[in-house]
Amino acid sequence: MKRNPALILLLAVLSVISGYLLSKASFVGKVGMSLFYREYLFLKTWWKGGLLVFVLLLLVFALHRFIQKKFGTGKARTLYILACIVAIAGLYFTYNDFRHTLSHRLLGERFHLGAYLFWFGWMAISCFHLLQPLVNNGSVKESSAPETLNSEMSKG
Repeated sequence: MKRNPALILLLAVLSVISGYLLSKASFVGKVGMSLFYREYLFLKTWWKGGLLVFVLLLLVFALHRFIQKKFGTGKARTLYILACIVAIAGLYFTYNDFRHTLSHRLLGERFHLGAYLFWFGWMAISCFHLLQPLVNNGSVKESSAPETLNSEMSKG
């Protein structure tokens, strides 16, 4: 639990970088946003894009925390692995879309990198929860094997 602030800080840094990169769309991409895709105009301002990425990553983090508290060790770990696979698939489909859709290809590489950072943040959240000991109802769930060995040794 003590590592949560470090993860939140990492997500904030990723979000700021992502917002900055999303605001650096190519000239053609910015013109396209201004004329045709007006719903994406907020991405031209770095802090608005970064704030959106940060809020989305915090929602993913909150979902993982809910899973951690609600489900047992095996099911929670399975869901974390599934979430990581979803993030990898999202990264692949985003990459594929940026390569094969003309309007998205024209946004430029910096914009693309900003979008990819969102998926890397999602993967970081999944890996963070996958690697830390699971907590259920305030108590840490760990393997009971050492306790069994200790109790057997104290008997004999």
